[in-house]
Amino acid sequence: MQASRPCLAVPVPLPQPDWTTLVGGSALWALALVLPLSLPLERLEAELAQAGLSDDQQQALLLVSSLLLAFGVGVVIQLLLSWALSPSWAGSMGLITGVASLFFGLAQRSGDG
Repeated sequence: MQASRPCLAVPVPLPQPDWTTLVGGSALWALALVLPLSLPLERLEAELAQAGLSDDQQQALLLVSSLLLAFGVGVVIQLLLSWALSPSWAGSMGLITGVASLFFGLAQRSGDG
């Protein structure tokens, strides 16, 4: 009878994360989501009008808050899709979504006019 040997696991090298794909994909998702996510900020705009800030300060605060919201959601979407698919596929989907939202925005604008 042979003596059993313990099975030693061979370490598998994990790929290093490519942060450029993460940042690029997140920026694409943020670009695609900046307009849809800016609509809920109307309540913030109403609160800022009552706060007594100047128009320039209100616009700057609204711009910064909408960009931060869109980039934060873009990072979360990019991370989830990178985990589910791969970083390059998630970035490509962000590009497709950005172009589609631009197309639908232009189509809606031409339909209104």
